[in-house]
Amino acid sequence: MPSPAPPSPPTPERRPHVREHHGDSFEDPYAWMADLEDPALLAHLEAENAYASDRTTHLEGLRGELFEEIRSRVKETDLSVPVASGPWWYFSRTVAGRQYASHVRVPLTDAAQRPDPEADAVAGEQVVVDGNLEAGDSEFFSLGAMTVSADHRLVAFAVDTAGDERFDLVIRDIGTGEVLDRSVTGIGYGVELSLDGTFVFYTRLDEAWRPHQLWRHRVGGDPADDVLVYQEDDERFWMGIGSSRDERWLMLGLGSKTTSEVHLLDSADPEGEWRVVAPRREGIEYDVEPAGDRLLIVHNTDTPDADLAWAPIDATSHEQWVAFLNSTDGERFVSVDAFDTASVLSLRSGGLTALRVLPRDASSDSGHAAGWDVTVDAPVHSIGLGDNPEPGQTSVQVVVESWVTPRSILDVDLRTGERTLLKRQPVLGNFDAANYAERREWATASDGTRVPISVVHRVGVEPDGTNPGLVTAYGAYEISSDPYFSVARLSLLDRGVVYAVAHVRGGGELGRRWYDEGKLLAKTTSFTDTLACVDHLVATGWIDPERVGLEGGSAGGLLVGAVLNLAPENFRVAHAAVPFVDALTTMLQPDLPLTIGEWEEWGNPLDDPQVYAAMRAYAPYENVRAARYPAVLATSSLHDTRVYVTEPAKWVARLREVSTNDLEQRPVLMRTELAAGHGGRSGRYAAWEQIAWEWAFVLDQLGATRRIDA
Repeated sequence: MPSPAPPSPPTPERRPHVREHHGDSFEDPYAWMADLEDPALLAHLEAENAYASDRTTHLEGLRGELFEEIRSRVKETDLSVPVASGPWWYFSRTVAGRQYASHVRVPLTDAAQRPDPEADAVAGEQVVVDGNLEAGDSEFFSLGAMTVSADHRLVAFAVDTAGDERFDLVIRDIGTGEVLDRSVTGIGYGVELSLDGTFVFYTRLDEAWRPHQLWRHRVGGDPADDVLVYQEDDERFWMGIGSSRDERWLMLGLGSKTTSEVHLLDSADPEGEWRVVAPRREGIEYDVEPAGDRLLIVHNTDTPDADLAWAPIDATSHEQWVAFLNSTDGERFVSVDAFDTASVLSLRSGGLTALRVLPRDASSDSGHAAGWDVTVDAPVHSIGLGDNPEPGQTSVQVVVESWVTPRSILDVDLRTGERTLLKRQPVLGNFDAANYAERREWATASDGTRVPISVVHRVGVEPDGTNPGLVTAYGAYEISSDPYFSVARLSLLDRGVVYAVAHVRGGGELGRRWYDEGKLLAKTTSFTDTLACVDHLVATGWIDPERVGLEGGSAGGLLVGAVLNLAPENFRVAHAAVPFVDALTTMLQPDLPLTIGEWEEWGNPLDDPQVYAAMRAYAPYENVRAARYPAVLATSSLHDTRVYVTEPAKWVARLREVSTNDLEQRPVLMRTELAAGHGGRSGRYAAWEQIAWEWAFVLDQLGATRRIDA
C-alpha cells in the first residue's frame, strides 16, 4: 500500500492590512494575529501544535531517549550548599518525582559545622517555601521574589501560576506556617520587608508591563490603604526594589538601557523619605553598594567600561564621588559587593568573567588596599559570587563552571585566598569531564574584527569536515553568553554534535564597545558576525557545511531569523525560541509592552526614518524571501508578555508562504506551550521534556540521532 500523504500545514486566514510609515508600504495579511483575544488565533496555535505533533511522530522514541538521558544524569534528590544567615543555615532541597525545589533551613548551632550538602536529610529542618505545595495543581509555577525578615520570623514571596510574570504576594510566619497576608495581587518582580517586618514594599506594572510604581503595604492591612511611594513617569525607565547586605538600607533602582538612578531609605524608618544618591544624568549608569560608613559606586562617567568610586554614606550628588579604581584596557567593571573584611569586584577581563578581592584598609582614603584576583585553572570558564548574605563573613561562596566542568561551589577566604571545595554539581551515569573538550576559536568578521567562538565537543571528534554542528548566538542588551555546564547538552555531544557559541557583537563579552557595535543602526553586525563564525567553523573543519544548525532565543531568535534571510543555504536546521522576529512591527507600536524602553536598544522607527529603514532591511518577518530555507522549529508560549506569540506565528506562516522549501524534507513547525511564559515550561521534569522535544527535531535534521559513545 502507498504511504499516507503527510499532513498539510495550517493555513491561517489572510486579512487585508497595509502598514505605512515614512513612505514605505508593507502588506501584512497576518497583522490580525496581534489580537490575542481573537478565537481564530488560539485555534490556529492549536492547529500548529497538532501539525507539529503529526510531523514528528517518528521522533517519539528519540524524545523519550533524550529525556531519560537527562534524568539519569541528575541526582534528583539533592541539597544546595547551606548558607549561614543570622541564626540559621538556609538551603534548597529537590526530591525525586517533584517538579520544584523546597527552600528550607536548620538552626545554626556552630558556624564551623555546615550541614552536609550531600546528605539526604538534615535534622531539625524547617520549610520556608515549598514550591511544590505553592504550585498545587497549576501547570505553571514561578517565584518572582523571596525574602526573609531581618529577625528571620517572616518570609515574603511572590507567586506566578500563569507564566505572564504577574505575581501574587504571600507573607507567612515561618515557624508556625501561618499565612499572615495574601491580599496583594498582580505585582511585579521584587519584594522587600522593612527592618521590623511591619511593612512590605512591592512594585506595580503599567499597561506596557513596565514596573513603574513602588508601593508600601502594612503586613496584614487592607491593600486599599497601601501608599504609593514612588512613580516613574519616564517610559524608558524600569524599577526594582532591593536591600543592602547589612539590611540597613532599602534600595530603589531606576534604569533605562543607558541611564540609571538609585534611591536609598533607612530600613528602620519605612515611612521616611527616600534619598537620591545622585540624580540621573543622560547616558550615565551607576550601581551602588552600601559599605558601612560609605558607598561604593561602579559608574561609567569617565570610562565606557566603568570605574569604581566611593562616596559618603549620605551622598546626594555625583560630585561627592571619589575615584578609587579605574578599569584598564580589556576590563569591564560590572558590580561590587561589600563585606567587613573586603569588597569583591565583579568584572570582565579578556572576554571572561573575573573576581577581584579588595581587602579593607581603614588607613586609606577609599577604605581598601590593593586587590588580588581569584584565579581559575580552566582557560575557558565562568566565575561569580554565590549566595553571601552576611556582611561579617570572612569567606565567600564562589561559583565556578565551564562548558564541560560541572558547577562547583568554592569557599574562598577573603584574607588568605585559601579555597575549599564545598560541592560540585553531581552528574550521574558514569560522567567523566575528561571525555569532553572545550576551546576558544576566533573568527574574522567582514570588517576585520576578531569574534570569539566557544567550541565544545566530545573527545575523539576531530575537525575533519564531517561533524554535525549546532551554533547558538544571542548578541543583544550587553548580555554575555558565558560558559555554563549543562547536563542536557551532553546528549548532543554524545551524538557527535559540535556545540558552538558565537560571542557576537551586541553582547557584552568584550566590554561596552562590543555592545555598542551591535545595537541601534549597527545591529546588522550581530548577524554578519554570526555568519563569520559559521564560515570559520566550516573552513576549519569543525562542522560539515551540510549539517549546520542554528539556535537562538528571544533577541537571539531575531538573530536566527535575520541570519536565515541573509544566508538560508548555510543551514540545515534552525530553532528559534520565543523569537523576536516581528521586531519592526513591535517597535512601531509604543502602546505595546516594552516598546518605548526598547527604543534605546533598537532605535525608534516610528519617528526616525533612518532607524525605520535600517530595521526594515533586517527585520526577519518582512524579509523572508523566495529561497530554500532550512528546516525551522519556532517555539513560543501563550502567556509570554515579552515576545507575543503573535510574532513567531506570523513568521512561520510567511516562511511557508514565501520560501521554496520542500516542506516534507525541511518542515517549518511551530510549537506553543499553552501554559507557560517567556522562559518556557516550569518544573524541572516539564523543562526536560521540552528540551527533549526540541533537540530531537534538531538532531533528526542534522542526521545525528545515534550516540557515538554507545
